[in-house]
Amino acid sequence: MKIKAALIAVSAAALLAACSQPADTAGAPMTDAASTAPVALKATSGVYVMDPTHASLQWSLPHLGISNYTARFNKFDAKITLDTANLANSTVEATIDPASVDTNYPADYVAAFPTSGFKSFSEDIAKNKAFLNATAFPQITFKSTKVELTGARTAKVTGDLTFLGVTKPVTLDATFNGDLEQHPFVPAPAIGFAAEGKIKRTDFGMPLGPVGDEVTIRFDAEFIKEVAPAAPAA
Repeated sequence: MKIKAALIAVSAAALLAACSQPADTAGAPMTDAASTAPVALKATSGVYVMDPTHASLQWSLPHLGISNYTARFNKFDAKITLDTANLANSTVEATIDPASVDTNYPADYVAAFPTSGFKSFSEDIAKNKAFLNATAFPQITFKSTKVELTGARTAKVTGDLTFLGVTKPVTLDATFNGDLEQHPFVPAPAIGFAAEGKIKRTDFGMPLGPVGDEVTIRFDAEFIKEVAPAAPAA
């Protein structure tokens, strides 16, 4: 999958709340700090790739001190390497195309700001050097460095976020939504996660202005296990 995409943001990711789930015999049992009941995953160990048709990546930040402005990225990808024997050893990687930012601004930006030089508000946010600067930095990446189980269905996923050429550690609060031993439309296991976290724009060199410094990132996605192609018949 090209355009892998924690701000995740976002990455991101981050996404490793596969940390736990009540119930089944397919995964390795484990004990949660909040409960002594063993839990296990239906999904098996391996590499899980994001289903782009069932994924979203949104971000929001304060605007002028009077509202929270929300937008999204349309092109991103993520991959989880799941270790059911030791969930804390699982990893997540995510990549975002900042040029795919979608502000859902309905009006003609050229008419509103004829001297802007941009065709749309989304293009302005994407290419403006004070914002995403996607021409100079065409990719945002997140790579996990630590997964800490915090509950029966939750985890903190810490990783390196590279944005605008700057790499900083970011921690995401991940929630495991559920898993399937076999996806109904794909002959492979599937898992689903949500992750949320915050970053500061100034940490990555963005100037302060009419929008707030703190950005909230929200990621939701389903992942399907990569299955090796069948060996050709002898």
